[in-house]
Amino acid sequence: MEEAGTSVAQLATITGLDPKLVSAIADGNYTPSPSQREQLAAALGVSKNDISGGHAIRVQHMRGNGPQSGRST
Repeated sequence: MEEAGTSVAQLATITGLDPKLVSAIADGNYTPSPSQREQLAAALGVSKNDISGGHAIRVQHMRGNGPQSGRST
C-alpha cells in the first residue's frame, strides 16, 4: 500500500473506513469483509483479489468451549 504511494490515513479518507481498521488490514491483523475489500481495491486501483482476505499472523488465542477454556464440549 505505502509502496504504491498511499498512506493508511489517505486510504482511510478515500474509502471512508476507520484508520485503525485500514491499519489492521494492512498489517494482516484483520480480515476485511468483501465490501471492505472492494472499497480498498477501488481506492488503490487494483482487483479485489489483490487485497488479502486472510490473516498474515497465525491466530494463537481462540475463545470457545473447549478444554482450553475450562469447559468440556
